[in-house]
Amino acid sequence: MKVVIIGGVAGGMSAATRLRRLDNEAQIIVLDKSGYVSYANCGLPYYVGGVIGDEESLLLQTPASLHNRFRLDVRVDTEALAIDTAAQVVTARNLVKGEDYEISYDYLILSPGASPIVPPIPGIERAMPLRTVEDVERLVSAVREAPRHAVVIGGGFIGLEIAENLTHRGIATTLVEATSQVLAPLDPEMATSVADELRRHGVDVRLGDGVQEVTRHGVHLTSGEFTAADLVVLAIGVRPDTALAQAAGLSIGERGGIAVDEYNRTNVANVYAIGDAAQKADALDGSATLVPLANLANRHGRVVADHIAGRTVRPRATIGTAIVKVFDLTIATTGWNEKRLRAQGRNFVAIHTHPASHAGYYPGAKSMCLKLLVDPSSGEILGAQGIGTEGVDKRIDVLATAIRAGLSAPELADLELAYAPPFGSAKDPVNMLGYVAENVLSGLVATVQWSDVEEYRARGAQFVDVRTREEFARGTLPGAINIPVDELRDRLNELDDTDIVVNCQVGQRGHVAVRMLSELGYRAHNLDGGYRTWHCSPASVPLLVA
Repeated sequence: MKVVIIGGVAGGMSAATRLRRLDNEAQIIVLDKSGYVSYANCGLPYYVGGVIGDEESLLLQTPASLHNRFRLDVRVDTEALAIDTAAQVVTARNLVKGEDYEISYDYLILSPGASPIVPPIPGIERAMPLRTVEDVERLVSAVREAPRHAVVIGGGFIGLEIAENLTHRGIATTLVEATSQVLAPLDPEMATSVADELRRHGVDVRLGDGVQEVTRHGVHLTSGEFTAADLVVLAIGVRPDTALAQAAGLSIGERGGIAVDEYNRTNVANVYAIGDAAQKADALDGSATLVPLANLANRHGRVVADHIAGRTVRPRATIGTAIVKVFDLTIATTGWNEKRLRAQGRNFVAIHTHPASHAGYYPGAKSMCLKLLVDPSSGEILGAQGIGTEGVDKRIDVLATAIRAGLSAPELADLELAYAPPFGSAKDPVNMLGYVAENVLSGLVATVQWSDVEEYRARGAQFVDVRTREEFARGTLPGAINIPVDELRDRLNELDDTDIVVNCQVGQRGHVAVRMLSELGYRAHNLDGGYRTWHCSPASVPLLVA
């Protein structure tokens, strides 16, 4: 059996090494047009920032090491030019020698990855992408010339990582994002604190502004402003590299990636596609999606190797779990966000909590923000987001596992999670999401979202802040009256016979107040996530001005 793999890194090398472990006699040839075939591309931004000081630590394997251990025929600096699927032949070019030759195959695995999106902007060729080892070498060389100012175009995961690492290098950095928020997978009330964190560390964040032109001395923005820049980095996203597949007659899906089935087979016999170039099936609705993540590429490689070797394969849809570090913050997400749910017409309930990373009485507890999106009828967990300085990663991992396992939101309360004061709470933040979900879905308590505040205000609702007088004095919803929760029973005469929206700082005291008022016959609603969630939302800015 002869297997040719086009493209290395996560997907291609996972397929190659797994196949070797399954078949010691197979002839396995890997082609990669880069000079490197196995490297930690997720670590590239940290090499730019000097956090990772040794470039060699990013290079996981070399052609020689892969041959010694796995007897793989790895050919770097080799570009696949064409695929004849009828003859099952690949035409390749040795980029060093400039020689073309043909390679036959029994099975072909396409793992070409994705290419940076380069918009048609004058001067954009000056902007440096960050996708390969060669890219990072060019960028590091530019950083060593001690630029004073840098502009990063794009507020996604890579853009934020690069902005942080350039700042670590002492370079004054401006981040330009055309939309109204950074990190598109987050909902707006969650993304606000990320932009604040960037600004707190000196990054000049320009939201809702685009790049009109890149010049020798800087960047002209669509707002008319000019930002000086000795260095410009392009990080607005990637698109699947499908040119070779299209030319070979492979089907391209509606999302622009190579169309594959649950075993990563293309429409052409004996040809597979994996990694960033291939479309994935979304676990929530089965639709096609693009998720350029290393763990999915690794999984694809293993699935294809097993399928070729005749092993039973367990198909896997994706839920899109991702995480990023932005200075002192950890931001993680899994599943769908509100924007996507609304676009698909899905009903959902949102739950916001602000728990501590571990028991509050144990020193060093840090606050985090968690958001859960739930189907109101079935309790299915549709998505989750988390932001904080500590403990976010393990909570999102648990929630991603719960989604994969098909647990309902109320069942999160039943999870037995490791607890000791330095690590968590007796009611872990994940358990608390389950308790809140149970209360909301069962109708025990009615909640109001930050985005609904103006609607309730227009309906004449009364807003009651049940925090202490000191907390109330530091800021509240405009028009709210202050009745601390411990005084509520004695001050019922101050309440109106209308809808009452109750808020505390994060929602816990509000829940107590709403249950009390509901038992007494009032139409009370708890502001989900409390004042803290509302204050982080886009709704708070115009209201505070008013």
